[in-house]
Amino acid sequence: MAMLYTERETTVLDPIDLIEQIVAANDWPSDRAGDGELSVAVNGSWCDYHFGFSWREPERALQLTLAFDMRVPPARQAQIYELLGLINEQLWLGHFDLWSEDGVILFRHASLMGDSVSMSVCEELIDIAISTCERFYPAFQFVLWGGKSAIEALAASLIETVGEA
Repeated sequence: MAMLYTERETTVLDPIDLIEQIVAANDWPSDRAGDGELSVAVNGSWCDYHFGFSWREPERALQLTLAFDMRVPPARQAQIYELLGLINEQLWLGHFDLWSEDGVILFRHASLMGDSVSMSVCEELIDIAISTCERFYPAFQFVLWGGKSAIEALAASLIETVGEA
């Protein structure tokens, strides 16, 4: 496989710095674990979400991980894996995983940032992650606590509501 090499500007933009500005503007608690890493807590409509942001300079890639505040017991993992497959078929960006080590549901996405890291792109990635998790959280609840099948849970979570009560 041939490799392409291009000259890069010497200015290095770190999207973690931009994300810290977004986090501060929203008053979200955060912790900068080290260079290229940031942990953030966000209150969602359904639960608390835990963001992890990782920046890899050699690839100029930003990975975000959004963990649900929920654990999947071993007895329900097969149903959750089926639901993950059905949900991931619906997604344009990112995907859901089940972290096998501790049974946590995650939304993950990695973006190649190239030489143009912008605040608006970082904001959009955060918004997409939160809105995707908010949209599908009920489906995970229907399977875990409602005893629904993956197909029933997904169908119920995809119902679009109209108006406001």
